Amino acid sequence: MKQPSLKDFLNRKTEEYNQPSFIKDDPVSIPHLFTQQADIEIAGFFAAVFAWGNRTIIIKKSRELMQSMDMAPHQFILHHTDNELKKLLSFKHRTFNTTDLLYFIEFLQFHYLKHPSLESAFTLGMEKTDDTIENGLTSFHHYFFSLEHVPARTRKHIATPEKNSTCKRLNMYLRWMVRSDNSGVDFGIWKNISPAQLICPIDLHVARVAKRFNLLPRKQIDWQAAIELTTHLRKLDPNDPVKYDFALFGLGVVEKF
Repeated sequence: MKQPSLKDFLNRKTEEYNQPSFIKDDPVSIPHLFTQQADIEIAGFFAAVFAWGNRTIIIKKSRELMQSMDMAPHQFILHHTDNELKKLLSFKHRTFNTTDLLYFIEFLQFHYLKHPSLESAFTLGMEKTDDTIENGLTSFHHYFFSLEHVPARTRKHIATPEKNSTCKRLNMYLRWMVRSDNSGVDFGIWKNISPAQLICPIDLHVARVAKRFNLLPRKQIDWQAAIELTTHLRKLDPNDPVKYDFALFGLGVVEKF
């Protein structure tokens, strides 16, 4: 497929999937339960971290956690009591267990007691002139695990480019928070990161579609593959390359392209 027709095709598919109807069956539905920015950030963060495997189960477990926080995650993070924490001790999603959850809550409380938004946790190591979010993701990983007594098992739940991970779930989360358009799927509530700096979330489904369109020559599915794919997508839209995540995901997961 030649590039002009590929761009037209992917633009059509992006418009097809980047619609309010997309929300209900996707983990992005969890932050859409809320209206306050900090609630959206926290709900989205957990939903993104949980986002591997069956989407129905991801949504169910994310909603369960929000309900355990009385549907007020920011207030819960800041002001929970020991008795309120006990409500969470039976929570588990795949390999994410109580130990992990308690550390996540500890970190989020540590951060939100000092900052109004989680955005600043991702911009610590970034410059506005950075080509991509890579430095932000690396510094976020260091910051997230900077508290005392980090459980060794919890480190696997936050990826980093330093370990050549695709950082798929964090890149998806950043898409939700940073991208802004009229469709209403992504929130666009973070203003210090540019959509042009985002990296396309990539998994086996997205990679399969990208390879069919010669957008991803690399064989390994790793951080360099995510960079390579996004570099090709920038040729189609330099200001908002990650909008094509909708098209690649829809083609790969929904249409089994």
